[in-house]
Amino acid sequence: MKILISADMEGATGVTWPGDVLPGTEGWQRFRHLFTSDVNAAIAGFFDGGADEVLVNEAHWSMRNLLLEQLDERAEMVTGRHKDLSMVEGVQHGDVDGIAFVGFHTGAGTEGVLAHTYLPNSITGVWVDGSPPASEGRLNALVAAEYGVPVVLVTGDDRTGIDARDYAPAARTVAVKDYVSRYAAVCRPPARTAADIRAAAKDATSLAVRHEPVRGGPFTIEVEFDAAHLAGAAAIVPGVERTGERRVAYTSPTMYEGIRCYKAVTTLVSAAVEEQYG
Repeated sequence: MKILISADMEGATGVTWPGDVLPGTEGWQRFRHLFTSDVNAAIAGFFDGGADEVLVNEAHWSMRNLLLEQLDERAEMVTGRHKDLSMVEGVQHGDVDGIAFVGFHTGAGTEGVLAHTYLPNSITGVWVDGSPPASEGRLNALVAAEYGVPVVLVTGDDRTGIDARDYAPAARTVAVKDYVSRYAAVCRPPARTAADIRAAAKDATSLAVRHEPVRGGPFTIEVEFDAAHLAGAAAIVPGVERTGERRVAYTSPTMYEGIRCYKAVTTLVSAAVEEQYG
């Protein structure tokens, strides 16, 4: 049995504000250790539950945040950027039985600690076929489903667990902190969160059973921005149409293509953001 862990950082133990997750800052250096602790707890739990392999895919920012020298030696890690499937790289090879979203968070325009959907700001909402605002968890769960891989574990703040109930209702969830505001939370110490994550991962291993790929497309994805010029930048991507002053939409036959188009949109939009005015 092989488990893939997609590891993001905003939902890690203790993380509450941008300085905790921005590469190169003092806070980031501190929270890399807590982030790695969360991931190690999940790895240990999956091996406790009978997994044969665990592959960790770095999914935050530069995708070079986890401390390899502290990683559980039984696991392997994909680190670095520019991967075909970004946050869920590795799910496409046909050998993954279950995927875990560790350190995840809620989506743009919703309540949650450091809530966003790929870009830390600029995007105010993402919708797939008119669904509730889409988090990164929801988007990537749709990608994993196309490869027959179920989401078995989700960790983050308490609002992240509520979000996961909708896109992965069977998955085990762990709240490492409780939402107070976008930049504040009631946090549990790492010894407690590690124990909780390990226990949930062990239990979640029983859910790691590949199923028939879900061909749910075509998917219509809408994205709303906080400034009109960003919608114009996004509409440069072929197939992306401007549907409002601050909105664009596109339709993809599969979520594989949908998430790759979304990455193209966010890359162009991030390049169009000016430092002071957005």
